[in-house]
Amino acid sequence: MKGLILSGGAGTRLRPITHTSAKQLVPVANKPILYFGLEDMAEAGITEVGIIVGDTRAEIADAVGDGSRFGLKVTYIPQDAPLGLAHCVLIARDFLGDDDFVMYLGDNLLRQGIAEFVAAFEADRSHTSQDHVDDDPPSAQILLAHVHDPQRFGVAEIGDDGEVVRLVEKPVDPPSDLALVGVYLFDPSIHEAVRAIAPSPRGELEITDAIQWLIDNGRRVRHEVVDGWWIDTGKLDPLLEGNRLVLETIEPRVDGDVDEDSHLLGRVVIEAGAKIINSTVRGPAIIGERTVLRNSYIGPYTSVYYDCEVINTEIEHSIVLEQSTITDVPRLADSLIGKEAVVRRSGARPRANRLMVGDHSVIDLE
Repeated sequence: MKGLILSGGAGTRLRPITHTSAKQLVPVANKPILYFGLEDMAEAGITEVGIIVGDTRAEIADAVGDGSRFGLKVTYIPQDAPLGLAHCVLIARDFLGDDDFVMYLGDNLLRQGIAEFVAAFEADRSHTSQDHVDDDPPSAQILLAHVHDPQRFGVAEIGDDGEVVRLVEKPVDPPSDLALVGVYLFDPSIHEAVRAIAPSPRGELEITDAIQWLIDNGRRVRHEVVDGWWIDTGKLDPLLEGNRLVLETIEPRVDGDVDEDSHLLGRVVIEAGAKIINSTVRGPAIIGERTVLRNSYIGPYTSVYYDCEVINTEIEHSIVLEQSTITDVPRLADSLIGKEAVVRRSGARPRANRLMVGDHSVIDLE
């Protein structure tokens, strides 16, 4: 089985961060989101992975390399324009060959990984699953999650026999509360499906249409419901939620320097070269390599990436990207600070807020 990770999207919902960075490389708990998917592939026993890349190809290739650090062999597959998930399958045909494969959206986080889903699909495909010995092997497997607002998602309708009978994109009257998670497993018949469908009204080849084509043509599509959390990190609030959930799983570790006037409370990671000076870090939280905290408070669910400087500042429930400086800010919460950013209180009179704000930014002032 091979892997296909989609990392070509522009990340418009995370602008201005994604004007200069790939959304799949925004760190969650100080690890780029894309790395979670690559690690999940390796854990599932997959060794060959294709990564669909767009305008941020160079940045992603620089971060991932040949994949050897993950135990993978990575092939980069360029996509000239974001023409849909099914289009990604279409352009990856030469790489995928006639192998089964997992398709994974590069900005998704899945708590339980994919190993058990891959194993279940392979078992069913080989007819070793005792539950389906009389059935045809599945051509596809989708992952589903219960959501409270299915109108916002692609939704699956499950028949009385427990099989998927229909997929509906953002339905006004949802047939269930089971939303499609951004992980799919396919056999080679999906290649016929993606060639057979037409672009949707938004001009894209939709993977839901391709899966529906399989169903309509007598192919079996099995499903699994995830029992852990699943996060699509494409917007600020889900990204912060993903950061919170991952931080809740960390084990305390101190590889940097913490002076005697500082306090670490709860699950806290201090990475190598970091310096904590007269500061308090209340976990779960992580402080990146060579970052300096001075006279500051870092509250729960905060990750500060590498080579940052935080002075006389309080931060909580936030993500700070690399090489940023935050000085004399009395309280910062629920925020995403981009790389090499400077946030400071100047102390000049008369007092006023002075901003240089990029396109698509949101600034909330107290």
